[in-house]
Amino acid sequence: MAVHNDLGTWGEKIAVAYLESCGYRILNTNWRCARAEVDVIADQEGTIIFVEVKTRSSVDYGHPEDFVSYKKEKQLEFASSAYIEMKQHKGEIRFDIVAIVFENKDIYQINHIKDAFWPS
Repeated sequence: MAVHNDLGTWGEKIAVAYLESCGYRILNTNWRCARAEVDVIADQEGTIIFVEVKTRSSVDYGHPEDFVSYKKEKQLEFASSAYIEMKQHKGEIRFDIVAIVFENKDIYQINHIKDAFWPS
């Protein structure tokens, strides 16, 4: 597996632990619907949160959250619609980004952006 994939996998594990420490209940990780994937699906007081995790080893080329493209937002919208229908969820939903920047393997910064975007 490529180094950047290892970094992404490690970042997702850190994001899950972080969200749990904030009181979120993790419902799914790496949930797929057709070609779309949601990194983390969580629940917080009845609100389903679809979380995109972005991990980088530096900010030399921009912050991780800057790399959530319009195309990715559309994929998340598609997947979230399928998930909501499957679960018959009638409550609130939200789209968050958890951005992680590593200084080294054990030192990193987390930026949790709630309501990062809303699909059109």
